[in-house]
Amino acid sequence: MDILGLSTSPGSGGAYALILTEKEGSKRLPIIIGAFEAQAIALEMEQIKPPRPMTHDLLKNIILGHESSVREVVISELHEGTFFAQIHIQSQGNSIELDARPSDAIALAIRFQAPVYVAEEVLHEAGIEADDIRQETEGKQTREPIQSEGKTHPPLNKMDQLEQELKIAIETENYEKAASIRDKINQLKG
Repeated sequence: MDILGLSTSPGSGGAYALILTEKEGSKRLPIIIGAFEAQAIALEMEQIKPPRPMTHDLLKNIILGHESSVREVVISELHEGTFFAQIHIQSQGNSIELDARPSDAIALAIRFQAPVYVAEEVLHEAGIEADDIRQETEGKQTREPIQSEGKTHPPLNKMDQLEQELKIAIETENYEKAASIRDKINQLKG
């Protein structure tokens, strides 16, 4: 899996949605994480080094100090809406598995440039098909009636269409496109 991006999760009290996407597939997996973990992931993705080590940097230094490394991270289970992950550590010829929250495991995986895997059953249960999202967006852009869950919805007007595109651009962290769409919206508002 790759990290598609982080976005604020409306109505969740400051939580963020971490969006993972298949490298060779079309499924996406949203995971709700805390603000601290989102910051730890974002700082490393943007290669911003704080003046003092943060918690995940400290963990990386401890692991490296014991001549070990994170080999991979596996999001292995989903129980009652809670994801479970394992950090696979290679230590002097031995393999160690540690239970972890996915957000912490991914924050470490990024620091070690280790791959992130999701169990097939977890992806099947909680994954979202990206092609479905793309088709729905394309339908809105062509102003065709949209079919979803057996219902037909009327086409969107230009303003609604742009606002929907803006939301998608922000969620996928395509900020250049978001700025361009925002300018178009402002022009329409006059």
